[in-house]
Amino acid sequence: MSNAVPEQTPEHVDVLIVGAGLSGIGAAAHLRREHPRRTFAILESRGAIGGTWDLFRYPGIRSDSDMFTLGYSFRPWTDARAIADGESIRSYVAGTAREYGLDRHIRFRLRVTHASWSSETARWTVTAVRTGPGEHGPGENGPGENGPGEGSGGRVTFTCSFLMACTGYYRYDEGHRPALPGEDDFRGPIVHPQHWPDDLDHTGRRVVVIGSGATAVTLVPALAEKAAHVTMLQRSPTYVAAVPSRDRLADRIRRHLPARTAYRIVRWKNVLFSMAVYRLSRRRPKLMKAVLRRGAVAALPAGFDVDTHFAPSYDPWDQRLCAVPDGDLFRAVREGRADVVTDHIERLTADGVALRSGRHLSADVVVTATGLNLLAIGGMRLSVDGRDVELPETLVYKGMMLSGVPNFSLTVGYTNASWTLKADLVAHYVCRLLRHMAAHGHRAVTPVAPDLKERDGLAPLIDLKSGYVLRGAGLLPRQGPAAPWRLYQNYLRDVRLMRGGPVTDGVRFTGAARPADRPPTTEK
Repeated sequence: MSNAVPEQTPEHVDVLIVGAGLSGIGAAAHLRREHPRRTFAILESRGAIGGTWDLFRYPGIRSDSDMFTLGYSFRPWTDARAIADGESIRSYVAGTAREYGLDRHIRFRLRVTHASWSSETARWTVTAVRTGPGEHGPGENGPGENGPGEGSGGRVTFTCSFLMACTGYYRYDEGHRPALPGEDDFRGPIVHPQHWPDDLDHTGRRVVVIGSGATAVTLVPALAEKAAHVTMLQRSPTYVAAVPSRDRLADRIRRHLPARTAYRIVRWKNVLFSMAVYRLSRRRPKLMKAVLRRGAVAALPAGFDVDTHFAPSYDPWDQRLCAVPDGDLFRAVREGRADVVTDHIERLTADGVALRSGRHLSADVVVTATGLNLLAIGGMRLSVDGRDVELPETLVYKGMMLSGVPNFSLTVGYTNASWTLKADLVAHYVCRLLRHMAAHGHRAVTPVAPDLKERDGLAPLIDLKSGYVLRGAGLLPRQGPAAPWRLYQNYLRDVRLMRGGPVTDGVRFTGAARPADRPPTTEK
């Protein structure tokens, strides 16, 4: 008699969502609201809800967008702060999951490695492996089910009719960490913000933060509250703008109107303002440079060399603008608790950083805020009818589907506005698409790329010139020459395209649904 354990039948759901962060929880909530009879599950590689906002635990972690637009369209942000700390955002995401009963559908510590589409069955077969507690940073197991295959390293298989990748676009297990000459000589800790140690005490110590992006400008004022002194060491400057941590107009509106009405008004007010700033930056870059410079001059000590430390050579929004709530970075510099040095590293020494200019920065702690590594769709491999999908060879359809890949979506937020604005549109569009397919008996929808005679009209998926984008752009899908294959980073345009536009353009529908595949006719 054979002692072999029979292979378990994969669990099937209508929609499988990969990722339990801001995008994944939002997608599941949209699905629950618009298609309450469909079955779904959420696979999360870590042990907690929150994604980015649970992973990053460095001092001062906060949003760089206002919460009226970073929050979900269907669940008002009620906190007084427009710029919120990471713990508040994580609680907001987790609270959304609880409110809609999504936490019961999350399978924690499952990392998707491969998804294979079969046109014959019109289903994805999704393979995931169990991850251990230390593999993806902090976070404890949440209340969701873990499904079959208990134990780190075990394989679990699901099947689904539609697959949504809500994984962001960077690696959770490691950030960009270039080697520093002489780092073995440095006597203190060298820390990357993506893996901030819980036991690091910087009180009364000298800290050098290497970098000038959003993470660095967040860390410096937060560390300066306890450190003896903090230096932000940058090779080149970044545009930095002071923004209020509270939206006073929003406070007044919320006092006089119902919460949801006030939220919609403030959300649209902030959307239109951010679009106006972006458009001005692109059309009148010299004017925007002057505005940003004038703000920095007003916020920094008299005689501060603004042109060296806060005047980049590139135009505003070639890279993402860094927002500092209530000018906290400028205030730390003004009060002498922090300073900014623009130079190149020669090497680390036992007690600091030697610079190419000959200057030496004393340090007890070095923080490498040197950026992120890109990772498309969480690192999973896709195949369609036995053929591997090469992501760089695909085109992105409406910023959310891939040419030649059926019943699949990915979420990539805006680079010039809040991530969630686009995530909401993607989730709503998928719900529209599912409704159309059910009504017309379709089993599969596949974006069909235009016939391009040359590839000169193609563009990277992400249009920023930031280092992490340039390093990993070749790993990502690309944009085509025109809509619906071109991303315009324009929320108003996307609202028209994805909320009111057709769901039948540029795609091929196939197969009549078998009776068992069709959702109930009572579905919304």
